[in-house]
Amino acid sequence: MSLGSGSAVIAVPLFQPGPSGPWRLGGNEASLPGPRRRGLALRLAIVFLMVGGVMLARARGTSESDALAPRVSFEADPVKATAHLREAIRIRTISAGDPAAFAAFHAFLQREYPLTHRALSRETVGGSSLVYRWPGRDPRTAPILLMGHMDVVPIAPGTEASWRTPPFEAAVEGDWLYGRGAIDDKPGIIAIMEAVEALLSSGFAPDRTVILQFGHDEETGGERGAKAIVEKLSAEGVRPALVLDEGAALVSGRAIGAGPLVAAVGVAEKGAVSLTLSVRGSGGHASTPPPLTHIGRLARAISVLEANPFPARLDGVPEAMLERALPYLPLGHRLVLGNLWLTRPLVTRRLLAKPLTAAMLRTTLAPTVFTAGDRDNVLPSLATAVLNLRIRPGETVTSVTGRVRTLIADPEISISQLGPSWDPAPASSIDGDAFRLIRTTIQETLGEAPPPVLPFLVMGRTDALYWARRSVPTYRFSPFPMEDDVAQRAHGTNERISIQGFVRGIGFYARLIRSAQSASLPPPS
Repeated sequence: MSLGSGSAVIAVPLFQPGPSGPWRLGGNEASLPGPRRRGLALRLAIVFLMVGGVMLARARGTSESDALAPRVSFEADPVKATAHLREAIRIRTISAGDPAAFAAFHAFLQREYPLTHRALSRETVGGSSLVYRWPGRDPRTAPILLMGHMDVVPIAPGTEASWRTPPFEAAVEGDWLYGRGAIDDKPGIIAIMEAVEALLSSGFAPDRTVILQFGHDEETGGERGAKAIVEKLSAEGVRPALVLDEGAALVSGRAIGAGPLVAAVGVAEKGAVSLTLSVRGSGGHASTPPPLTHIGRLARAISVLEANPFPARLDGVPEAMLERALPYLPLGHRLVLGNLWLTRPLVTRRLLAKPLTAAMLRTTLAPTVFTAGDRDNVLPSLATAVLNLRIRPGETVTSVTGRVRTLIADPEISISQLGPSWDPAPASSIDGDAFRLIRTTIQETLGEAPPPVLPFLVMGRTDALYWARRSVPTYRFSPFPMEDDVAQRAHGTNERISIQGFVRGIGFYARLIRSAQSASLPPPS
């Protein structure tokens, strides 16, 4: 987010009562007698100094960095770890694909991580999802649970030739490893397994139980995998003190002036629903169209919806993100972002100017599919349009669907839900022990210098949703640096990851598991 350069000019309406009504600043104060004019100027100067003092005080911010332990280096074998990641990518675990691919992936994990498979129990849930349990020596402590998913999205037909290298070849060019799943989410699983194997080889044994959860259908909703696992573990009385899934990462902080790298930790995620708008009736010849055709009716409805976007709000996770960023920002940015009591409208407008930041502030609505007609001279008897809505916390599937109906206000258009839907995941605390452990581990292990750690609203659905619904501390963070175009690469062409960043991420998981043993992590209430 860029708030522009130079000094901010803030106009404050001030009134001074007089014998014939209020004197308005910028009005007829010049006609006042000299002494009274000087008195008014003095009072205004005092007010501006007071406001400026408050703004400067609030712009200071407070550092999020507690007294950090010395930065920790974790010596993973980069050659071996990279070879494991390449092999994982080559196994075509495509969502809703061949179960044999997932069985091959299970066999690969068992072969390459022998210590893990001797020390941890493993069970299969929902057909192809995996749960590992590393029992702790102290049964009174609540476990931590690390998540990932084995499945990847398919390659879009017709895009194969656009890949720099074949998508399942796992080719390496310089520091980059290319391939489907190189971001989402093979590195997460392999880094966790590398960390556990390394800890076991060093003789480490946990006091607090560690659970690993690897889903096989995250990309298609997680119903058979993550949801089934959460239901199973919950029925057994498992209540993790910390759940960590993928969903956010190390990203550039240049957009908000916070330096080259910030760690965005997802503390909540948006909900979603897709709606089908349909108009059905008699068709006819295109030479005698009615005043409003089926296509025209749908176009008018979509135009109304786009002209009336959902309300934007800066409260909740977006405001917390800006607040936590303050200590790392230039003074000009701090003056604006540290004084939202005064600058909230300005900041909101600037965030709404870019699609990414605008999506954090409001429920978004995007027409994605339009179907009508098959001949150029025939009016279609059926026209449909699909809308995809990503729901901001504070709203629900029911409330946003109701708003769409109200805005369209056309009885000729039927509205139905397409596919699964879900309400936003509730936000987990950024002031509790679980978030503090994640923050400290990030700053001890990642980046050339301790990066700012900021709460973030995840735009898509993750498998962590099913734990968040049960009110356990649930966070979403992959400890790898991501490029600015990660949203396009992750499910698109030329998905890739920095090998150096991937290897460093292994140390994050090893440190997190170690630090969790002595951390104050009370069981969720």
